[in-house]
Amino acid sequence: MRTLNYNIEAMKLSICTYGFIPLRSEAKEQSEMVNQILFGDVYEVVEEHEKWSKVRLLYDDYWGWIDSKLVVSLVDKEVQKWMEMTKWVAPGPFVKVVSEPDKSAHYLSGGSSIYFNGQDNGSFVIGSNEYYLSSNYSSTKKVGSLSDIALSYLNTPYLWGGRSFYGIDCSGLMQIVYKIAGHFLPRDASQQVQLGTIVNFVEEAVAGDLAFFDNEQGQITHVGMSLGKGEIIHASGRVRIDKFDHQGIFDAEHKRYSHKLRFIKRII
Repeated sequence: MRTLNYNIEAMKLSICTYGFIPLRSEAKEQSEMVNQILFGDVYEVVEEHEKWSKVRLLYDDYWGWIDSKLVVSLVDKEVQKWMEMTKWVAPGPFVKVVSEPDKSAHYLSGGSSIYFNGQDNGSFVIGSNEYYLSSNYSSTKKVGSLSDIALSYLNTPYLWGGRSFYGIDCSGLMQIVYKIAGHFLPRDASQQVQLGTIVNFVEEAVAGDLAFFDNEQGQITHVGMSLGKGEIIHASGRVRIDKFDHQGIFDAEHKRYSHKLRFIKRII
């Protein structure tokens, strides 16, 4: 687990209480979505402009703009307690919770963070809302391997800036898979490639190793996870499994290489 050291008193903090909140590059609806804030994520409001709030995610220091109507006003002590306590990370691709008193259903994507602070087992409270984990899920069940987690996202559609089962991009998939397994990864592929140790040959790659791919300018533009035996799972059009070798990812459907291999890194 990562240790967070922040001056809480100097911040305006909130917790995401939606399945996800789109995080945009600019303070307007037409701007691109660069990320998604998942349920249970704590964020700092650093600036407000008309109906928009510029925020920073405390998990990975990612910045962007969200609709101010989605910022829930909470007591500082409640947010601080939520930050400090060990949380259950929802397994992929999603879990269902029910909120009181209207008994409405919420589908939380894998990677959402929950601190069970309610009176009953499997319940939690954020602000004035109380939630119950559906009986179909257990917070005590052990998560599978990195491969198992990644495979649960198969056929999830690709979405730039996405990191949920509604849509996910390549680095978002890697970050969430590792988060569910209990390991931290930064958000973008260009940041993720800075971690770990180099694996020299594709034949030496094991399940969980990350493979990075570049463009003609040498910029890292894509990432996927080795499943071992020359297979890779990645988000390209959809979350899919392809073969890869020292050249890159081979798209058997179109009989061509879709991505050029740059590095393989062992993160854990």
